[in-house]
Amino acid sequence: MSESRRSPLPIPNVVIADEFWSPRRQVVRAKTLPHQQERLREGGPFAALRFEWRPDPDDDRERFPIFWESDVAKWIEAASFALASEADPALEAAVDEAIALLAGAQQEDGYLNAYFTAIKPEGRFTDLRDAHELYCAGHLIEAAVAHFEATGKTSLLDVMRRYADLIDREFGPGGSHEGGYDGHQEIELALVKLYRATGERRYLELSLRLTDARGTTPFFFDAEALERGTPGYWGGNGPIVRSDKRGREYNQSHAPVREQTEAVGHSVRAMYQYAAMADLALELGDEGLRAACERLWRDLVDTKLYVTGGLGADPSIEGFGPAFHLPDKDGYAETCAAIGLVFWAHRMMLLTGEATYVDVLERALYNGVLSGASADGTKYFYGNPLASDGTVERSDWFDCACCPPNLARLLTSLEHYVYAVGDDGIAVNLYVSGSARFELGGQRVSVAQSSAFPWDGAVSVEVETEAPLRFALRLRLPEWTTGDVAIEVDGAAADFEVERGYAVLDRTWRGGERVGLVLPMGPVAVRADARVGAAHGKVALQKGPIVHCVEEVDNEAPVPQLVIARGGEPAVEHREGLDRITVPGLVDEPAAGGLYRTGAAPVRPTEIRTVPYFAWANRGKGTMAVWVRESL
Repeated sequence: MSESRRSPLPIPNVVIADEFWSPRRQVVRAKTLPHQQERLREGGPFAALRFEWRPDPDDDRERFPIFWESDVAKWIEAASFALASEADPALEAAVDEAIALLAGAQQEDGYLNAYFTAIKPEGRFTDLRDAHELYCAGHLIEAAVAHFEATGKTSLLDVMRRYADLIDREFGPGGSHEGGYDGHQEIELALVKLYRATGERRYLELSLRLTDARGTTPFFFDAEALERGTPGYWGGNGPIVRSDKRGREYNQSHAPVREQTEAVGHSVRAMYQYAAMADLALELGDEGLRAACERLWRDLVDTKLYVTGGLGADPSIEGFGPAFHLPDKDGYAETCAAIGLVFWAHRMMLLTGEATYVDVLERALYNGVLSGASADGTKYFYGNPLASDGTVERSDWFDCACCPPNLARLLTSLEHYVYAVGDDGIAVNLYVSGSARFELGGQRVSVAQSSAFPWDGAVSVEVETEAPLRFALRLRLPEWTTGDVAIEVDGAAADFEVERGYAVLDRTWRGGERVGLVLPMGPVAVRADARVGAAHGKVALQKGPIVHCVEEVDNEAPVPQLVIARGGEPAVEHREGLDRITVPGLVDEPAAGGLYRTGAAPVRPTEIRTVPYFAWANRGKGTMAVWVRESL
């Protein structure tokens, strides 16, 4: 699209009626949201907001989790998005209950954090590096905006505006914490949302101040620790309390954000930071922030991104390792990081109009995000390894439960990601069956998609207008296509330009036109750069946006014994709602005679069967790998 402003559509303007996504979203509504609400009720967060939480006397390690408000907030946000697409009085009442708890926990000056109110009232805003205050505030602001936009109610928005006003005073010019910023980024992007919802520019300016303060010298967290005189919430343990370069890289405070060139440190913090930078670049026309985002994007995508769209290779910091260090079994690839990548990629598309960002968004969404929850929506992965020795399985909750409600809020807001609209037209970013309503040129335009995506690349797009209207319809041309794209309008081959990764149909639409798009989608073998040691000599199988893996349950031997035959022709079968790829291969047979031997290993032929990566670990434990050895 041109340099005109691009925006997503509000949730009520988009109807998702898709064979792939609708059942999964229904699972979130019917099972995931109630399950998560019960966990919040039983596990402590709701009790903490009532100031009734008490540690377990039999567990001297138990401590008040400082991030509990964020879990409640993300659940409210997910539920609010669900309410925006479909009324549900029982769910709305549950949201109102949670909001009442938050309102009841707010202090007279607007402050809202149960830990510092109940446990350490003298410590407010003195442990920004470790204590997640502004991180929790950010998630609460996001929840408030989502709830307001879904219901029209200001009950939570009013609460969070009071808190945001307090933060603005404390961290603004002359405030007691001027020059400070958060140790876990989140509030920066949330303040942009608050600005858009209220029109109050001071929230946008606060976001910019927090962003530009990060990484400047003297380093704020060093001065904060010296003034506080204590080691902080984590008691001096872990990488986040280090004051050397690596410790500062952990929370991306090692250099001013406009000067950063490499994606380093904790990957979720990085994604939220970069998303805020892209938001600010869009709102302010800030070329410095845009250039920084583009540099950081290239470093991530070219050297640190898993084939599944996961990111964060180092479990010790939940974050990035060196370039090309992408271990499969021992990697991390946190669900929240893949979700954060979706957020950042979406904003980069809105900022630049480039489809390449949606290619990465799609890769993360269909693979690294969806793998984070079980098929029944009640068990979760925190990290998403690309190989398993058979011991890995999902959990029904976590002590640090950031990922489950984060996944829920993304899936209930899928409407935001399907389309973008600008003054000059409409972009179709994701191929999701359903319909959407737009306002263009002073009249209503509707677009309806139908397809069997992601299993089939044939897409139908019907355009309706009130009167003849000229605008550009942009259809994303995914990077995974395996042949020439074909486009027809009303059955006749259509001429189109390719611009920024989109097929552009710029014409006068009279209403009732049907666009047929065929995206070739065959199974392919993917090979990694030779510098990715964990994937050297191996291949991954992919069809369309879906990365596959090999699970032991489908095969004749544990996965480490399997070898894919080079040049073998993969075949695809669709059954039980999933594509499954079969490819010729070999089984390395164990041999008698001791642990080691000389001579060739005995082998026998086999058919190697795959399942989409997002669907693994739903049929019991067993070995698994995305990257499988390939014969010479």
